Amino acid sequence: MADETTESQNQSELAGVGGPDAGSQTSPAGDAPAVAAGEGGATAGSGDRPSHGRHGGGGGGRQFGGGRGRGGPRGRRDAGPGEDSGLDEVVVRVYRCATVVKGGRRFSFGALVVVGDRQSRVGIGYGKANEVPSAVDKARKAAQRNMISVKLEGTTIPHQVMAKYGASKVLLVPAGKGTGVIAGGSVRAVMELAGIKDVLTKAHGSTGPKNLVKAAFAGLAMLRQKDDVAKLREVSLA
Repeated sequence: MADETTESQNQSELAGVGGPDAGSQTSPAGDAPAVAAGEGGATAGSGDRPSHGRHGGGGGGRQFGGGRGRGGPRGRRDAGPGEDSGLDEVVVRVYRCATVVKGGRRFSFGALVVVGDRQSRVGIGYGKANEVPSAVDKARKAAQRNMISVKLEGTTIPHQVMAKYGASKVLLVPAGKGTGVIAGGSVRAVMELAGIKDVLTKAHGSTGPKNLVKAAFAGLAMLRQKDDVAKLREVSLA
């Protein structure tokens, strides 16, 4: 009995001594991965190479903005060398057209351009090509060929007129000095390049840029002054 009691006490003492030793031996092993992970994270985070993530900073990326968007006049520029001097140009809209062919789709571009000298001469044109610059150039040349002289009364138009093209109607009303051009983007381009500084406009029906521009252009072509009306009616003004 005494031998059994002594053996059990020895085993308990060995177990008690082995517990702390075992804990002290496994603790460094358990801390090592944490330290290694911490060092690895610090190293990865404090590297000298800059980040080139998808949304990170850095040059070489394409810059958007400042180009031609959709809706409203696209841009203005003066006539270049060899062109009619004194003419300004406004690209009202650039259209992208697609046709389905055997190999897929083939794209082309159309441009609606207004040209004027801001002194009663204005013209509109539409051009189509495989590239935007070529389409704009065609439209500009067509607008120069179609220019008309607008009858003005000071800074406004001589009388009210309603013009229609397709499903669009444009009403032009004379306005007092200082009113400005009250019009949408498409009609505004025609009014400003024609030299009209004070006018009220209202669009009815379709609001497509092509129809609105052509309706506004037709309205300006319908304007008459008193002398013109008297000459047409073969009467004399008192």
